[in-house]
Parts: sequence; structure tokens; C-alpha cells
Amino acid sequence: MDNDNPAPSQLPTAALNGIRVIDMSRVFAAPVGAQILGDLGADVIKVERPGVGDDGRGYGFSWVPGKDGIETRHSSFFTVSNRNKRSITLNHAAPEGQEILRELVKGADVLIENYKVGDLKRFGLDYDSLRAINPRLVYCSVTGFGQTGPMAALPGYDGLFQATGGMMAVTGVPDGQPGAGPLKTGPSLVDFVTGHNTALAILGALMHRHATGEGQYIDIALLDSSVAMVSHIMQDYLISGNAPPRLGNGGNGGGPADLIHCSDGIIYLTAGTDEHWRRLTVLMERPELNEDPRFDTNLKRGKTSRAELMEIINAWSRRFTTPEMQSMLDGAGIPAARYNELADVWKDPQVQHRGLRATTPHAYAASGSVDLIASPLSRMSASPATIRMAPPMLGEHTGEVLGELGYDTARIAALREAGVL
Repeated sequence: MDNDNPAPSQLPTAALNGIRVIDMSRVFAAPVGAQILGDLGADVIKVERPGVGDDGRGYGFSWVPGKDGIETRHSSFFTVSNRNKRSITLNHAAPEGQEILRELVKGADVLIENYKVGDLKRFGLDYDSLRAINPRLVYCSVTGFGQTGPMAALPGYDGLFQATGGMMAVTGVPDGQPGAGPLKTGPSLVDFVTGHNTALAILGALMHRHATGEGQYIDIALLDSSVAMVSHIMQDYLISGNAPPRLGNGGNGGGPADLIHCSDGIIYLTAGTDEHWRRLTVLMERPELNEDPRFDTNLKRGKTSRAELMEIINAWSRRFTTPEMQSMLDGAGIPAARYNELADVWKDPQVQHRGLRATTPHAYAASGSVDLIASPLSRMSASPATIRMAPPMLGEHTGEVLGELGYDTARIAALREAGVL
């Protein structure tokens, strides 16, 4: 599906204005990285398989409804990770497709791919082949296990790395309680963080190129991100040699930090410093608890005596509604937040104030727009991240991009007929 509209204008203040990215990635992690670059102003050209497209178009539970019977193929996975991109369809296994990609690479700054290790080398589209065309190219490969090692050739998805990297070992219901055991987080967090690491590495490589004039190769692995994500809990293990227990909803630092139950809902409380704890004991009208030997250190409140303390707090909190409790805790300067179901998130006054629901025009959606999640980078004072385009239809910009390379209408039609596009 082609769009005859001109290429999207870029804000003069966009941080990556003038940077062109070739996005040959699929599904989620790497597309998130490419999207971040697009949010920051880069011209991202998404290369998809003719007739099939990104596998992520079929992932998720919901699709954006199209108008006039059009199937947008904008699944939740695809929609959340592919805005600010132009889509072309291209068969890179065909010599003509490889020629087009090489033409694109000549004028590109970045190429992102997440094919199996060595797969693109068969087509002369690996880093060594393409840097001969463009020595300034930043080439980023995103895989499950990395480019080398005994597991490099294996496929990998988010859940595998939550299991392998330690995230599930520290997430879930504490041992000894009903339903105890490891749990995967709800969202695909390893994919999401890997996407951010992808963008961060590319930005670093662009800064290096600015200083030296040289591009470079980047090897990003979900495994690496999954281990790093365990962060301070993994560091606890490296320091002590002891694996911290799963704490369920409990905090990983000071305590008390956990869900507390009110008469009509739930609030998350983090009284994580000695002063916050002292204030809480005053608020509860139980100041003697501050000196109680069961609770007189953060370690005791957050770990060894945690269950006993949370019983005491919940017996008190159930006497109040959530608005009453939130007001009391806010007034005492004790960090707390009401638990929100997904629908409640968008009613939250601070979420609304920050403009986190970004309604974006969508020419092919039944409603004429699609609601997206705003970039957390949109508050940069001089070069904010922006949403300029809804996620693209499959091949929506093929004619446009090839026209920029000098291909005329007849040649594009012939390539379509040959199955290259």
C-alpha cells in the first residue's frame, strides 16, 4: 500500500534530525529501539517482507480497526513499537532487493537487524559487506544470546530470558505462601529494556562517529539485558553469595513497602526510610512501634519481620477508604500511590497532566486516529521526542522511498510484478 504524500517533515529541533535508520527488525525488542530513534527525529525506514510483513503484526490480543473494510494489521505489539516509521516491502533474498538495500545503505546512518546469527551474510548484507559501501554506518544486530558462544544460534523470546537471566527467580509469591513460586512479569520487559539498550548503544555509536568519522558494529543480546535488569538484587547475590528471597509485592530496599488494604481498595506504601517509618507510627497512633525491637531497623521491617509488620499495618489501614488513606499518607509526607487497574491509569490526574495518552491521526483507522503511549522523552526542553506518524501500513511508503532513490513508476511496477516488492 503506497502513500503519495511527501516524506514526513522533521522538526528542526529534533535531536536526530537528518539521521536515517534502516530498520530490518521484527517483533518487539529491536523495533522498540528503532522507534525510540524515530521519536527523537530520525527518518526510520522499516523494511518488511512482501505480503507478510513484520511477524509482530500478528502478535497481541487486539488490532486497530480499519475503515471501509481495511485490515490494518496493527496488532498491539506492532502498534506500540512502530510509530514514526516509513514501511517498505522488499525481498532481500532477491538480487534486485539486495541492490535496493545497498542503495539505501549508501545514504543511511544506522541499520538495525535481528535475524539469526550469520543469516544476512548469505545475501551480502552483513556488517563487513555494508561497511565497504558506507564506512560511517552504525550496524546493530539484536539477538537472543548474542553473536558468539555455544547458544548464539538459538532463537529466544522474552519469557526465556526472564527465566534464564534471574528475573523470575526474584519475582513471584514468597516461599511458604499459597501460590508460591517464580512468575514472569506481565509485559515483555526484557524485550522492552533490550530495545532501550539498542537505542542507547546506537546513540553512543553516533557520538563516537561524530568524533572519529567511523561507524561500528553493535552486538546486543536479550540475555545480557535480562541479567543486567536484575540489578541491585543480583548485586546483593554477588556481594553476599546468598540469593535474596522472592518478596511478592514487598519492596526490595527499606520497609515497610508493600500493598496495604483499605476498606474499598488498595494502596502501595513505601515507608522506606527511618524517618518515613517514624512518621507512619505517629500517623497510626502507635509511636511505640518505632522503638519496637522487632521493627527498629530497615532490614527487620523489610525482611525478617515483614509479614508481622504488614499484618499490623493492614489492621489499621482497613479502617479507612483509599481516598482517606492517600490523603493521610500524603499529608504526612509518606510515599504512597493508589493501585490502578489499566482503565484507572488513564483517569489518573497526573497521567492526564503529563499527556501520556497520545491520540495520533491514522488515515486507515476506522476512527481516524489511534491512541498511543507518549514517549517518556517528550519533556526534553530543546529537542523533545515527538509522535509525527502513526505506525505504517504494510508497504505504505514503498513507492515514496524508492522514488527518493530515483526509481520511476514503471521500474517500481516491474519490481512489484517480479515479487521483489
